[in-house]
Amino acid sequence: MRKRWRYVGFYGEEIMLCAGVVRIGISNHTFWSVWDRVEGKVWEHTRLRPGGPEVVLDGPVVEIRTGNVRAALRFGESEPIEVVSPSGRGWGWTRKRAGVPVTGRVVLDGETHQVEGFGVDDESAGYHQRNVEWSWSAGIGQSVDGRALGWNLTEGINDSVTSSERAIWIDGVPHEPAPVEFEGLDAVRSEGGEGNPGTGLRFQFGEAERRRHDNFWLVRSDYVHRFGTFTGTLDGIELADGAGVMEEHKVVW
Repeated sequence: MRKRWRYVGFYGEEIMLCAGVVRIGISNHTFWSVWDRVEGKVWEHTRLRPGGPEVVLDGPVVEIRTGNVRAALRFGESEPIEVVSPSGRGWGWTRKRAGVPVTGRVVLDGETHQVEGFGVDDESAGYHQRNVEWSWSAGIGQSVDGRALGWNLTEGINDSVTSSERAIWIDGVPHEPAPVEFEGLDAVRSEGGEGNPGTGLRFQFGEAERRRHDNFWLVRSDYVHRFGTFTGTLDGIELADGAGVMEEHKVVW
């Protein structure tokens, strides 16, 4: 079956959120999650049934439409990476951006929060093999010498040695780092070597998690997604601060 999804994330000092639209064959669903870092509250929902959309992703416009949580965001311009990778007998396409400027507002239980910062935008599609298991991290931050950073790191999907979806953005310009290994949801590392200083990201879980187990016979999914902060290095560049997500996903589709 053809799979298609888009995920967007905003990782601010006071608010983090994500929203997504997923289509597998003829079925589709939406999801969203918002973490108020100041109050320590989390709101999230996955909609599997037809009806009015809770999530709208229309080009640069991102909206969440529910009773007690509403968001209206605009994602700006940034340089993407785009790859096509083999997946068993099929293939997968993805287009990623990290360090995307984001502005807008989020309303939580009637309280309005103006937001401005940076996030990520992930568009993917293809005819992936039936069983796939991957780990993924994406985020934004700043180096100790003041450079803007963003990253998209993966293991298990679109992760060939070269021409992969792995990317690190430095002041908005992406490059492909070496393959990485995930230590569960705790860290992401790569070996250093000649011409490659390596990566060592450590994740601090922020107590904001999306976790689902779905079994629809032909399609089964085990999914964990966590918001949090990061310390460590990206290709030898030391982070002054970093924020984003860690994810594990095992799917039969």
